[in-house]
Amino acid sequence: MLEPLVFLPGMMCDARLFEPQIRAFSTTHPVMIAPITHGQRIEEIASGLLPMLPAKFALAGLSMGGIVAMELLRRAPERVTRIALMDTNCLAETPPVAASREPQIVKVKSGKLMEVMRDEMKPGYLAPGPRRPQVLLTVMEMALTLGPDVYVNQSRALQRRRDQQSTLRKIRQPALVLCGAHDALCPVKRHSFMAELIPHAELVVLDNAGHLPTLEAPDETTDALRKWLKQPYVLR
Repeated sequence: MLEPLVFLPGMMCDARLFEPQIRAFSTTHPVMIAPITHGQRIEEIASGLLPMLPAKFALAGLSMGGIVAMELLRRAPERVTRIALMDTNCLAETPPVAASREPQIVKVKSGKLMEVMRDEMKPGYLAPGPRRPQVLLTVMEMALTLGPDVYVNQSRALQRRRDQQSTLRKIRQPALVLCGAHDALCPVKRHSFMAELIPHAELVVLDNAGHLPTLEAPDETTDALRKWLKQPYVLR
């Protein structure tokens, strides 16, 4: 059995975000989906996760999960054997984006979670194509399961997150930076920037995916992760 593989889902997502990858890797790796639902700071979420995680593990995070992954790596680099950052952002929240979350939080607290989730997906975070309706449905189902309190917690954590550029520069583990070409939330140029910061990182851009490539382009995402998992772990 190979090293444990820990997935961190994005905002308002759960294990369903990685369902194709769970099926693909569960025969070869111990697979764990770690929740990022408790705490209103990224640091608080990461400190709560560390006691739950294996002594050493491969770490893959998508969107907010990638932000938490960077914080885990900052805190415990000796425990992370390799890291995959997917459709995420290493920068601190900008004041305009932080401010724009406030009316969303107010709406969610007043019972309009599904309305806010629909509005958030409208700008085109997903790629066009036949998978899009099912992916949108899955996103809504995950959000409904997690509920308004998790939305508020995660929004606050994102508002207060730190810049992780220095963390990326220190990475010596095998690193994958992956994104969908249609991701309007975390665009390709942001991932190119992140890959340049990380020594020896591989950048993969999937033409037929947007912000959720694990569901939009599951086979291509799994192939990239499989290649990443096969890279020898040599601390450079």
